[in-house]
Amino acid sequence: MRPEPRDGESLDHLVGGWRIFQLVRGHRFSTDDLVTAWRARKARPDASRYLDMGCGIGSVGLSTLYHLPAETQMVGVEAQEVSVGLARRTVSWNELSDRVSIVHGDLRDPNVLPTGSQFDLVTGSPPYIPEGKGVLSPIPQRAHARIELRGSIFDYCKAARRWMAPGARFCFVMAAADPRTEAAPLAADLVVLERWDYVFRAGRPPHIATLVCARREDVPDAPARQTGTLVVRGEDGQWTDAYVDFRREVANLQDR
Repeated sequence: MRPEPRDGESLDHLVGGWRIFQLVRGHRFSTDDLVTAWRARKARPDASRYLDMGCGIGSVGLSTLYHLPAETQMVGVEAQEVSVGLARRTVSWNELSDRVSIVHGDLRDPNVLPTGSQFDLVTGSPPYIPEGKGVLSPIPQRAHARIELRGSIFDYCKAARRWMAPGARFCFVMAAADPRTEAAPLAADLVVLERWDYVFRAGRPPHIATLVCARREDVPDAPARQTGTLVVRGEDGQWTDAYVDFRREVANLQDR
């Protein structure tokens, strides 16, 4: 029997026929998650082993997995117990227990996964704001999603490097203007192959960016970086045609 929403929860459309459990007054999936999934699955559409670090409620992971081969196995690692519970019930509702496992643990712990674990594709959607630099939400799930209470993008890049198989790709989302967005992969001996910037309203600077990285030893010739920009809303405040097309592609809306 499929699980049902509990008090304070909603069950919402995610992608195709898949649904996701979320807290009504908690952290809910957003454009950040969708653009990460979009670039990740394009980076390694053939991935058979996939890791989503800091997977939260599973929005990035499942939005990516939906577009990967049917035999792809996914592991999600998440430190917050409430998010782990929601993600596991989402996996159950979508009848994905044979393909997806959610591990309750901290991605900074090298022992959170079995020794020798390696993946073809790794994703991460880290918090953007250093501790003490932003308003801390009284709702713990929201606070951890926004404030760097359990490490930063440097920790995500270090962890990704640990679990990347030869030829793997790591895709993450981060604040576009933050210098750490470019510094963190470099510090982990990763090479940035692609960067997309996302403008939330025409005329404003990019708000977030997704980067796709490879292990340095896998790309010794340092190929030219691929770049792109997606504008979410035009000057009139309406979704742009490009963003509508993106939403249709990522969410597979024709299946609704």
